[in-house]
Amino acid sequence: MKTVVLDGRPLNPGDLSWDWLGEIGEYKVYDSTTPEELEEHMGDAEIIINNKVVFDKSVIERFPNIKYMGITATGYNIIDIQESTKRGIVVTNAPAYSTMAVAQHTFALMLEIFSKAAAHIDSVKRGDWANSPDFCYTVDRVNEIMGKTLGIIGCGSIGTNVAAIARAFGMNVLICSRTKRDGYIELDELLEKSDVITLHCPQTDKTKGIINKDAISHMKDGVVIINTARGGLVKDKDLADALNSGKVGAYGADVMSKEPPEKDNPLISAKNTYITPHIAWASYEARKRLMDITRDNLMSFLNGSPKNKVN
Repeated sequence: MKTVVLDGRPLNPGDLSWDWLGEIGEYKVYDSTTPEELEEHMGDAEIIINNKVVFDKSVIERFPNIKYMGITATGYNIIDIQESTKRGIVVTNAPAYSTMAVAQHTFALMLEIFSKAAAHIDSVKRGDWANSPDFCYTVDRVNEIMGKTLGIIGCGSIGTNVAAIARAFGMNVLICSRTKRDGYIELDELLEKSDVITLHCPQTDKTKGIINKDAISHMKDGVVIINTARGGLVKDKDLADALNSGKVGAYGADVMSKEPPEKDNPLISAKNTYITPHIAWASYEARKRLMDITRDNLMSFLNGSPKNKVN
């Protein structure tokens, strides 16, 4: 069977291997695929490994040879599942491969905001410490997270791990989630009481733009917001305005409403933003797990017992 990897570079920038696909038959790996390149890259492939290339009904109709689509991600909204099912195409995903990597990155952003490590490292490299009359100095105020109240919006596997890490740091934890459990609170109360708010919910019609002008008005002055979930959970201009006014003290994010972001996205130039280029999932260990899951999913499909099937 012929296999094509449509956007292999994010998963494997060069430190992993796609050679295992040779066990199946002919294969090609493309770093990325634009809509204009899709026809050429797809050819008559029956097995598709894909992360971000959209396969809506009109696209699926153009490629009748497809038998399997392995999504190298947990989310699979890029695929028209109804049309895939109608045509007998098996679609699989990769659940939970990056849980700890994303939880770790959540705290990497949070700790940078509170500890200002990068600013001080840059200062030392500029020679400021060598030229200092004192044994130590600060270039900005440094704060502790111990004793702060962390509000977690969304408490699946990532949110649950973030809560455990936060408690280990001595933070007070508040949780708001669509799954009501003992100790969970309503969103308005979480917004009012939290020193730090971190987003770990899916982006749905209900949660899109959940961090907006009205929500921010209920938050503490100087609140810190962390977003390693989805960029569309925040309204960019509302949050940028709040950052520039000082109502929001800082915003740490690994995601944007559009990726790559527009150059004029107001959050890029807003005060006290700490934005990384969607790398929370991309630790070597997480990518290795993802590659292993991708291989296992495909081999299980070929053996007649597909794993992590979503349709």
